[in-house]
Amino acid sequence: MRTRELFRPFLGLTIGDPAGIGPEIVAKTLTHEEVRAACRPVVIGEAGIMRRATRLCHLDLSVRAIASPSEATGGPAFLEVLDLKNIDAASCPSGVLSPHCGRAAVEYLYKAIDLALTRELDGVVTAPINKEAMVQAGFKYDGHTELFAQRTGTKDYAMMLVVGRMRVIHVSAHTSLRGACEKVKKARILTVIRLAHQALCDLGSRKKRIAVAGLNPHAGEGGLFGREEIDEIGPAIEAAKAEGLGASGPYPPDTLFYRLKGGEFDAVVAMYHDQGHIPLKLIGFERGVNVTVGLPIIRTSVDHGTAFDIAGTGTANPRSMVEAILLAAKFAQGRRKTPGTATARPQK
Repeated sequence: MRTRELFRPFLGLTIGDPAGIGPEIVAKTLTHEEVRAACRPVVIGEAGIMRRATRLCHLDLSVRAIASPSEATGGPAFLEVLDLKNIDAASCPSGVLSPHCGRAAVEYLYKAIDLALTRELDGVVTAPINKEAMVQAGFKYDGHTELFAQRTGTKDYAMMLVVGRMRVIHVSAHTSLRGACEKVKKARILTVIRLAHQALCDLGSRKKRIAVAGLNPHAGEGGLFGREEIDEIGPAIEAAKAEGLGASGPYPPDTLFYRLKGGEFDAVVAMYHDQGHIPLKLIGFERGVNVTVGLPIIRTSVDHGTAFDIAGTGTANPRSMVEAILLAAKFAQGRRKTPGTATARPQK
């Protein structure tokens, strides 16, 4: 029986679009001692693609194909790949958009999700996919978040961005600005506040102070610039308080993120995608982590795209992937301490 101090979760690392920088950042990440100490990484992809990545990045790692996560040793000299054998590296040049790469990327995700649902993995960490390639392959997901929600049968979920101790969760994500405004409803906002609270619990946050942003300039200025704060956001905050949750607001969005950075709050509920993404990416683009909150499994991701313009050069920065793995391991630790929320299998 492993002791709690030695617990290293099995994390599935999907390589994303094989033509993007995903394979390279995954390979580079596995040379970091902090990653190896935090988890047992299982790369989910194609062994030939990963051998190409290690050559491009001049890494001293031996690619070893395995048949199941239980075969992973976590040894520092190996890059252990659950090889789906679903694409030929020769037909997948770096930096070239293609539907067969989009299909392969989705198949890696399906495999990782299914393994996490059956508790063979403690969590999933995803490298970037290319939405255009995915759509060309016939998959109509708006992105990773929606794919994970559908595959796991999850109704209530949200996207959270994390940069260090800064956490921002979104009422809506991949939709038009007009559509985002239409989604600012009491029921949805209350759901997202609850999801934020649960995420903070999983991360071991002590105070769980959740600030809720307004939608309009100056948080509506008492109805002068819009009534969403009065009719929808404010009532959601009051309902959250009645449940004992540490929610407050609505606050003017133009000053709220400065206050979050200063440590006044533990998380912010943003009303739409860019309201939350712009400040966090400005502060820590290379360290940002995307978390899908509300799933029955743990899922974190890099907060950048496939970067076809530099794919194949071996120059991609792996820092966001490192941070995503460390955060997934932290979530796994938190869920293990709270058995009612855990999805991981019992440790041997």
